[in-house]
Parts: sequence; C-alpha cells; structure tokens
Amino acid sequence: MRLLLLDLDTLRPDHLGCYGYHRNTSPNIDRVAAQGVRFDDYYCSDAPCLPSRAALVTGRFGIDSGVIGHGGTAADLRLEGRERGFRSRFSRQDSLWQLARRRGLWTASISPFAERHSAWWFNAGFNETLDTGGGGSESAEQITPHVLDWIRRRGASDEWLLHVNYWDPHTPYRAPEAFGNPFAGEPVPDWWSESLLAAHRREPGGHGACEVNMWDNATSPQWPRHPGEIRDAGDFRRLIDGYDCGIRYLDHHIGELLAALERQGVMDDLAIVITSDHGENLGELNCYAEHGTADAITHRIPMIIRWPGGQTGHVDHGLHYNLDLGPTLAELWGVPASPAWHGSSYAATITDGRTQGRDHLVLSQCCHGAMRSVRFGPWLYMRVYHDFYHLYPAEMLFDLVTDPHETRDLATARPEVCAEGARLLAAWHDQRMAALPDAVDPLWTVMQEGGPFHSRGQLEAYCQRLEATQRGQAAAQLRQRHAGQR
Repeated sequence: MRLLLLDLDTLRPDHLGCYGYHRNTSPNIDRVAAQGVRFDDYYCSDAPCLPSRAALVTGRFGIDSGVIGHGGTAADLRLEGRERGFRSRFSRQDSLWQLARRRGLWTASISPFAERHSAWWFNAGFNETLDTGGGGSESAEQITPHVLDWIRRRGASDEWLLHVNYWDPHTPYRAPEAFGNPFAGEPVPDWWSESLLAAHRREPGGHGACEVNMWDNATSPQWPRHPGEIRDAGDFRRLIDGYDCGIRYLDHHIGELLAALERQGVMDDLAIVITSDHGENLGELNCYAEHGTADAITHRIPMIIRWPGGQTGHVDHGLHYNLDLGPTLAELWGVPASPAWHGSSYAATITDGRTQGRDHLVLSQCCHGAMRSVRFGPWLYMRVYHDFYHLYPAEMLFDLVTDPHETRDLATARPEVCAEGARLLAAWHDQRMAALPDAVDPLWTVMQEGGPFHSRGQLEAYCQRLEATQRGQAAAQLRQRHAGQR
C-alpha cells in the first residue's frame, strides 16, 4: 500500500477544471480526478488553516478539540488533564497519522505547517518530517525538490504514506514572475460586476475591496501579482489571474511528482488523495484574497481520491466533512477507527459508488470573525457573533443553487428557513456541549480574550482609516457594535 496525500493550501474547487472551471488551471489534478472519485460537496468543519488541519488530524470538531483560532487559548489543543499518560492519547492512537502507522505504513511529511502555527501535535504519528522552512511562504519550486528526492529514495518501496503540503494559492499570490500569465485575456468569473464593486467600496471590513491587505491597501514589490485594493475590473482581473496562476503553477509541480512516481513504476497501485484546508474568498461577502468567513466559499474544499480497485470517473454529491477522511481510510484499510473521532466513513463511495453523505453540516470560523453556519439542502444559514468589522447582520441566508457566490441575503425573505438553520445549529451545539469535559465553548473563550485573532486590537486604527476614506458612518456603526472589544 502506498498513499500520496497532497495537502494544497487555500484551494477552491470551483477554480479547478475537474469541478467545471472555464480556465485550464489544473490539467494534472484533473487527470487524477478522472482516475478516481471527485467529491462535490466536501467541507472543512473549521476554518481556516490551523482549525481545519486540527479537525483533519484529530478527527474532531474544533469545539471539542479546542482549536478554533489562530492565537490565544483557542490555538492549542485542549489538555487531556489528569488522565493523560506518559504519552497523550492523541499522540498514541487518535492522530490520523497514527492510523496509517497501525496499518503498517511508513509515514512521512514534507511541510512547514507545524512550525508556522506552533502546531507540533500535527506531526504526531509521522516517522519522518521535513520542514521546508518558509513558514508557509514557500513557492512550489522550494518544495518539489525535497519531494522528488524522497520519491527517488523511497518511492519504490512498499507500505508508505507521504503527506506533501504546497502553499501557492495562499495569499499573497506568489507564482514566480518568470511563470508568466497563461490566463492573460481569458474571461474572469462572470458573477462579479462593477456595480457590486461599487457597493463593496462603500462598505467596511477586513480584506474588503478597499483593504485587500486586511486593514489597509499596502502592496509589496515581493508579490507583484497581489493587489492592495480593488478599484476597477482591471484590479479584479489581477486578483483572479494571480490566484489562478498559483493553482496552475502548483499543478505543474504536481505533474513533476506524478512523472517521478511513474518512473518508479508504482502508479498502478498508488492511492492518491488531493484536498485542501479551506477555500478562498475572491470577492464573496466583500472579502478579497482571504479565507475569513464561515460560508461555502471558505469551507468548501476539493476532495479527490484515486484508490486502487476503486471507482473511476465517479462524482459524489453527498455532504461530507474533512474529518470524515480518518474513518474512511480506517474502513478501507480494515483498521479500527478511533472512538474519539466525530467523522463518518464514506468508503463505500470509493469502492462501490454509493452515496453516504450527511443531511447537514455545521461550519465554524473564529480566526477573522466569529461565525457558525449550517449547510443543508440548497441553503447556507450563517450566524454571526463577530463580523470581522464588515457590519454583517446577525443572521444571513443564501440559496447556493441559484446564488453560489452568496450575493443575495435571503434571511429577511425566508425566516422559516432561518428558523430551521438555527434549530440545526442549536441541536449540534447542545450535543457537542454535552460531550465537553468542562462545558466551555471555545468560541466564547475567543470573544472573552478580545475577539478573533486577526481582528483583535484593530478596531480603532481601522475606524480612523474609514474616516479618512469617506466611510465615517461605517466607523461610527462599528464603534457602537463593538464597544468594549477594541
């Protein structure tokens, strides 16, 4: 058994050819998708980077594991307390990587993630780790040589899992200038319009159209593909081209890895998993070049599984979490899943094409704002506790079938759907709180510690910028809404 797990940061499925994108961003990823199963409605339970990978590796929702933020108490796993043994339960048996070890695989990771977030628990269960050293600022050409060397040394051996982490679609968009722009002149996504931009430029909010750099419009010569603000259609094109070039550049490097594995003669019995930690807002909800909302744009991720003897060219439309991967691999491998995991196996989808999705999902974001959403039927219901200084209403509702880019909030028009979303959220919350040893929801820990990490302490300086850019009314509203959390 050999398994290559490609962990591709900040990758929106709807910007991949195999998911229907009109630009040729991903020919190598598309080739793998044609050889396996593509999951259309796959979501990280918690976003963005650190909470998402915590859910993947622990198999638990962030409300349970404790990791829902990028700083403060909620950036660390909950302590096991007095029941902890010489080694923690997590490191002994609950980690996703320990599952692979129980299957008898040599486990290796090439990634800067653990150091980037001081998330050293991420490495629990790896026999071998290589930190590429850039803290997530790496471009693919800094990672690929390490992977090719590993494949040269170990690829032909049996019984391994190799986790490879690429970052190229992550903000700031970083494809080398020498790569050029293969999308110059090609149409950009047609959901966006200059009239929508005009509304966005009147509004406040982190990573909004006037402050793509989160709280200002600064740019850096180091990142020429990355705009500081969106003033017109040309800036939007630069943003989209920068993101898509990151994907195409990444895909080129994936092609190099696949060619190396073909030379080793192992492709016939190689399992490949291609996924991401989260998506990327590219203007949705007035959030540009960031992953700052608890919605279908930030949480929906690609999942492509090529499994020897499994389905080929199959598309699954069931609802799944990223934390479902552990139980799925356990069933495929015939190894017991950890009883601490919250995921559900969809192994039969891979082997037989059967749909095994859930009827709804709960999605959480507490790094930029503090929000929880419910994905059910065609709907996304969002409850906002901290608005990332966007002045979002407390409840929002979107029909993702007719409005996948979330441009029309239907909360006022469809109160009965909001009521059902609120009921599902409350039932999930009650269930999770009943299982917690200390009955503390870490979302409220985040709020008590001064708010989400990326918003904490930014209010007054940002309000001053709003006043200096003719948005003083928004500054007054934000000061009133967030009094006491500056």
